[in-house]
Amino acid sequence: MALSPEGYLDVVTETVARVAAGARDGVRRAADLVIGALRAGGVVQAFGTGHSEALAMEIAGRAGGLVPTNRIALRDLVLRGGEPADILGPTLERDPTVARRLYEVTPIDSRDVFVIASNSGVNGTIVEFASLVKERGHGLIAITSREHSAGVASRHPSGRKLGDLADVVLDNGAPYGDAALPLPGGGAVGAVSSITAALLAQQIVVEVVRRLVEAGETPPVYLSANIPDSDHHNNALEARYAGRIRRGA
Repeated sequence: MALSPEGYLDVVTETVARVAAGARDGVRRAADLVIGALRAGGVVQAFGTGHSEALAMEIAGRAGGLVPTNRIALRDLVLRGGEPADILGPTLERDPTVARRLYEVTPIDSRDVFVIASNSGVNGTIVEFASLVKERGHGLIAITSREHSAGVASRHPSGRKLGDLADVVLDNGAPYGDAALPLPGGGAVGAVSSITAALLAQQIVVEVVRRLVEAGETPPVYLSANIPDSDHHNNALEARYAGRIRRGA
């Protein structure tokens, strides 16, 4: 693997192909959970911390994506829960004690399904939040690196990891440490998990929409906010889920 942009492209191309091939059945099972929730009147709750928050942004509020989706972030503890801003330190994702409060400040319905992303799958907040999700009977789709998760210990008191709790586990194919191109003096450069997580998220969305269309249903899909007349379309769809989905910060 050459330490070059071309070498990185080669790694990403191979990883994307491998992830897509390995996830075919998982994507279908994830779509089953999402469609079941949507038809029951639920929404998709998406959560990730650190760079895995990109997964939640890929799911919720994006052009071409499903409208009944909500993004959960640790900063909701400050914006919605009244916690001081200085709680948002770089190690907050390791703290399992904040997960319950985060769940409480999120507009969650019993019919909702969850997509949670974590490359390592071991941080305390992620594992505790996933535990709460399952205790309350929600479907749970996890996007994680099986290789990285297998190589590190859980930071949750139970010893469990995200992949231990999910109904469907999708492997993002990232190597241990996420970065793919080794450096001569140790370490590596060129992370891949955000790319493959986005691929998996979009594959789930496309599969859900495909099935709705084939069933003769009109899928609730966003238009880009930057094309004419999109606001009317998007606002009308969002109104169906008033109080259930949040947009903005």
